[in-house]
Amino acid sequence: MSEIICPHCKKAIPIDENDYAKLIAQVRTAEFDKEIHEKLQAESDKQRANYDLDKRDIQMKHQADIAEKDKLIESLRSQIAKAETEMQLAVSKAVTAKETEISELKTQIKTAETEKEIAVSNAVKSREEELSKRDREIVELKSQISSKETEKQLAISQLEQKKDGEIASKNAQIITLNSTIEMKENERKVSEQLLRNSYEEQLKMKEEQIERYKDFKQRLSTKMVGETLEQHCSIKFNQCRMSSFPNAYFEKDNDASSGSKGDFIYRDYSDDGTEFISIMFEMKNENDNTASKHKNEDFFKELDKDRKEKKCEYAVLVSMLESDNELYNDGIVDVSYRYPKMYVIRPQFFIPIISMLKNAAMKSLEYKRQLLIVQNQQADLTTFESNIELFKDSFMKTYSNAVKKHQEAIEGIDKAIAQLTKIKEALQTSDKHLNAANNKLTNDLTVKRLTKGADTVYEKLIEIGQHRTTRG
Repeated sequence: MSEIICPHCKKAIPIDENDYAKLIAQVRTAEFDKEIHEKLQAESDKQRANYDLDKRDIQMKHQADIAEKDKLIESLRSQIAKAETEMQLAVSKAVTAKETEISELKTQIKTAETEKEIAVSNAVKSREEELSKRDREIVELKSQISSKETEKQLAISQLEQKKDGEIASKNAQIITLNSTIEMKENERKVSEQLLRNSYEEQLKMKEEQIERYKDFKQRLSTKMVGETLEQHCSIKFNQCRMSSFPNAYFEKDNDASSGSKGDFIYRDYSDDGTEFISIMFEMKNENDNTASKHKNEDFFKELDKDRKEKKCEYAVLVSMLESDNELYNDGIVDVSYRYPKMYVIRPQFFIPIISMLKNAAMKSLEYKRQLLIVQNQQADLTTFESNIELFKDSFMKTYSNAVKKHQEAIEGIDKAIAQLTKIKEALQTSDKHLNAANNKLTNDLTVKRLTKGADTVYEKLIEIGQHRTTRG
């Protein structure tokens, strides 16, 4: 049981469900139905107008999209055609340039190979001629050197014979002088008594000088004695330097970097500055009262070492040692059987040995010059061969770089062709997609497809369509 309020008297009237249904039926009059119908009609007209407007907008937009897509398709087709034209032109140019470059490279390679063969042939021919000429000159020089060596030995033999003759002559003179002395001995004895006092006084003076000299030598150290001999040799050489050795070098050996050094180094030069002789000198002396006596042989090894380290040709020991040894007292002693090109002399033979070795060396100076010329020619030939090898290496390197760049150009052209082909395929694929999109826009844009899954929209559109049909 329910109640309703009367709008006039404000009284609550109890009603049941049947009464409520009857009241509702009374309220629904024809006027109410008309109003409802009008509202529905207005809403339907509004929906139809909106639908028409949306449809026109969709159609206009669709047409604009189609026009824009048509323009895009035409533009893409134009670009594809232009790209194909440019690609064909580029490929044609690349192929033409490639063929031209290959032709030029072949021509250059052929020319270079021809020049190389000619240069190598000329170089080989020149080298063979030079080697043949050099071999002949070497044979001639060896023959001349052998001949001059024989002449040198003969001259030395003649000098020795002359020396022996002079010694024999001096011995004869000594015998004659001895006879004369014996003849005059009696005369001396006669006058001896008269001169005895004078001699005794002079003898006394000499003895005093000898005593002073002995005292002086005893006070000298071994080094001072040696330095005195060095000073003697230096003075002797300087006395005849300008007359006999104008181009010579004669100085103390002050280089002890190897651990030892000689006393003097002598080097002599020709007028053109060519060194033709060098001698390492060692001076040895000792005090008469020295307890331990040295021998000349004690210094041979060290002298030979100094000669080699200072790059000298000869070694000479100027010695006062072994004063009672007749071997060293007779003159210049050649000890080459112990060490090569080594001599032992007394101080009085200092200048003579330099002159002897210098004169012998000057005879072979011309051969040394010729040998130097041959050596320089050999060096020039070696340089020429080295230059040929450098040219060959440089040519092969340049040729390899050209081949490499040529291959890189070919690969670049192939890559460009492949890239242009990919672009063409992409444009063709894009054209297919645009055609498919156009087909979908033309064939697939229907109300049924657009409202698929949206049934209420579809029913509303069908109702609107039917209503239009009815009104028409």
